[in-house]
Amino acid sequence: MYILLALIGACALGIAAHFLIGDRELRGVALTPSIATAVSAITYTALQWAGVGEDSIWLWLASVLGAPIVAALATVALTRLRKHSDAQNRAALGI
Repeated sequence: MYILLALIGACALGIAAHFLIGDRELRGVALTPSIATAVSAITYTALQWAGVGEDSIWLWLASVLGAPIVAALATVALTRLRKHSDAQNRAALGI
């Protein structure tokens, strides 16, 4: 049940990261929160399987704070890729 706390925290911070990162018109509103939630679930589960207890601060730091950071980096990379792709398409069409 504690995984839900990590997922909700990561999703909330992912929503905040979405609004802090520019070029919001180039991506969907759910991209950053969904990446943060997925990374948090994977991180929490992997650390639990590795034997890290629920009372460990590292479990919570990695799953609640680390996941939005990874999501923000992925969002920035995807936004840059989208900008580059749009520029190539405009150049190919002569716009």
